[in-house]
Amino acid sequence: MRLRLGYSPCPNDTFIFHALVHGLLDDAEAQGFEFDVELADVEALNLKADAGDIDVAKISYHAYGYLADRYVLLPAGGALGQGVGPLVVARQPDLDLSGRRIAIPGGRTTANLLLRLWRLEDVELVEYRYDRIMPAVVAGEVDAGLIIHESRFTYPDYGLSELVDLGAWWEREVGELVPLGAIAARRSLGEETLTRLTRLIRSSLEYAWRDPEASARYVAEHAQEMEPHVRQQHIDLYVNRYSLDVGEEGAAAARALLQRGHQRGLFAPVPEPFFAVG
Repeated sequence: MRLRLGYSPCPNDTFIFHALVHGLLDDAEAQGFEFDVELADVEALNLKADAGDIDVAKISYHAYGYLADRYVLLPAGGALGQGVGPLVVARQPDLDLSGRRIAIPGGRTTANLLLRLWRLEDVELVEYRYDRIMPAVVAGEVDAGLIIHESRFTYPDYGLSELVDLGAWWEREVGELVPLGAIAARRSLGEETLTRLTRLIRSSLEYAWRDPEASARYVAEHAQEMEPHVRQQHIDLYVNRYSLDVGEEGAAAARALLQRGHQRGLFAPVPEPFFAVG
């Protein structure tokens, strides 16, 4: 079976998928699978899934609200946890956001949904690719930026200040983990294939944890702008036990986010279970 597989070039994703896409797994589950790999920004993957142009992809939990009729989430390979949320940053540490232009990393990112749940009124949201947001803030193209991924570690290098930690707000307000992204797969693949894919992703992650040096070159190749210590910070934060299995805590966090997105009128109610068996 040949599948189109998409994930981001960010260190957490390349770390998780390295062993799988490089044929390093001795697992019999891998037999019969071939992957055409596409590395793309998460918002690009959100839109590819919506267009039906990909079979298995890392997407935003927010985006799943629009995709649940065609895709199901796998309980492995995702990004969620504590202290992992997006930040709003600006040049001025005490900037009042009222009436301001805020750069966001895509309309269907979880970051954007968290921002809208926190504050929707009297701001103008402007979409930028995630890695263009901080330069846009510095250049004065926008007043503030909603940052994700490695930007969480590097924004001080741009002379920017944190205004809001939306993950911390979510954890206080809702009391759940911050659900950022998950692996989505076509429902039409069937339960057996979805279960095998879940096992493969888990095996790939376990391989990466056992031998982190094996993936180091692949991770660095697709994150060339990052210093090694930033890449490691990224992996340490975003790859955790919930990446191996979302469990009940992860499912509860996803439920809370998707329910609130529906209550805001963004998408239809999302049927449960969200996650494929496996």
